[in-house]
Amino acid sequence: MRYYSTNYQAPQASLKEAVVNGLAPDKGLYMPEHINPLPQQFFDHISELTFQQIACKVADAFFGEDVAAEDLHRIVCSTLSFDTPLVRVTSNIYALELFHGPTLAFKDVGARFMARLLQYFIRQERPAERSSRVNVLVATSGDTGSAVANGFLCVDGIHVYVLYPKGKVSPIQESQFTTLGQNITAIEIDGTFDDCQSLVKNAFMDADLKRHMSLTSANSINVARFLPQSFYYFYAYAQYLKLHAGNPGRLVFCTPSGNFGNICAGLFAWRMGLPVERFIAANNANDVFYRYLQSGNYKPKPSRQTIANAMDVGNPSNFARIQDLFGGSWEAICKSVSGATYTDSQIAETIRACHERHHYLLDPHGACGYRALEENLKDGETGIFLETAHPAKFKDTVESIVGAPVEMPARLAAFMQGKRRSIALGNDFAGFKNFLLSR
Repeated sequence: MRYYSTNYQAPQASLKEAVVNGLAPDKGLYMPEHINPLPQQFFDHISELTFQQIACKVADAFFGEDVAAEDLHRIVCSTLSFDTPLVRVTSNIYALELFHGPTLAFKDVGARFMARLLQYFIRQERPAERSSRVNVLVATSGDTGSAVANGFLCVDGIHVYVLYPKGKVSPIQESQFTTLGQNITAIEIDGTFDDCQSLVKNAFMDADLKRHMSLTSANSINVARFLPQSFYYFYAYAQYLKLHAGNPGRLVFCTPSGNFGNICAGLFAWRMGLPVERFIAANNANDVFYRYLQSGNYKPKPSRQTIANAMDVGNPSNFARIQDLFGGSWEAICKSVSGATYTDSQIAETIRACHERHHYLLDPHGACGYRALEENLKDGETGIFLETAHPAKFKDTVESIVGAPVEMPARLAAFMQGKRRSIALGNDFAGFKNFLLSR
C-alpha cells in the first residue's frame, strides 16, 4: 500500500515511511491510496468473532501488504489486551466504553498499536542501518499524552516528548505522563493545545532538526494512530448484532470530536463496508467543524478551554482527511456527517440528567455524544456514542456535577502517587527547537 499526501505535493510513501515521518514533506497528512472493502462474508459472521479476530481482519485490509500476517496479528492481539464493551443506556442509545485500557481512554488502542508497529519497523532494519533512536513528538489536550506515553514506555530505541498546555489538562491526566520518566519527557507549554500542535508540525518541517534527529508524531495525524481506531467501530457493530439477534436496523454512530481522528477512523470503517446510516460529530464550545457543516466555510479559530478538555481544538488536523475522503465536497460530507455543539453548562446538565434518570455516569466528552443522540436520532434509528474516557479522569468536575463521589480505579490512583516531572517552555518555536537540539 502506498500513501499520498492530502496536499498532493509530496511523493507517495510506503507504510514505514508514512509511520516514521508522521507528516508528509508538504505538510499534508498521509492517506492510503485505496480503501479495501471487506467481503460480505465477514459481515455475515462478524457477531461470531472476537474483538481480536475482527481487528486482525481489518488490519489485514490496511497493513497486510506491508507487514507479515503473523507479525501483524501479534501486534493487534498485543494491542487489544482489554475489552471495549457495548452498554445499553436507554432503549435506543448505547455507550461503547473505550476506557478499559491501561490509561482508561480510547487512545490506548491507537497509541499501543503505533508503538508496536514502529518497534517492528525498527527491528526490521539491519543494525548498520539503524539510527540511534526514533524521537516521537506528541501534542496533547488531555488523554493523548497519557496513552502515547504509556504505550511507548520502555520501548527500546524510541524516546517520547509529550507537549501539553500549561493549566489546561486535568491533574489526573497530567500525572499519567509526567510521572513516568525513563524514555518519556513531559514538556509544559505556556499556551494552548493548538500551540503545542503547531510546535510539533513545525518541528517536522525544520531542516536542522531533521538532520539532528529522527522525528515522528504519535498524534492522530499519524496513520498508525488513527487507522487502528476503526477496529472498535466494527466490534461495536458485532456486539450490537448479538444483542439484537442479527437485526441492527438503522445504526448511527456519534463521536465526541476534537482533532477528528476518531470519527475519521469511523468513516474509513464505513467506506470498508460497515453498515452505518450516518455519523454525528459532537463538539464542545470548540465548534469549528459544526460551523463548517452549517455554512460550507472552514474557519479555524483559537481553542477555548472547556470541561471536555480533550476536545479543546480550534483547528482540527484530521479535517484535511475528511475533506479528502469526500473529494472536497461539502455537500457529500453533509449527507453522511452531521454536527452538534454544547456549552459547559449543557455538558454538566447532561451528565447530571443521565446519572439521575438512567444511572449511567458519563464523562464530559461522552456527555456530548450522548446528548447529540438524544436530540438528533430519528424514528427507527439506534445510536451508539463513544464513551472515550473514564469519568474518574475528571473526578473533581464530575463529582461537583452529580453531587456524589466517583470511584477512583486502582490504575489511576497509582499514577497519582508518582512524582510529577516536566520541563517548562514558552510557545515559540525557536525555544522548542533549541531544546530538542540540546538533547
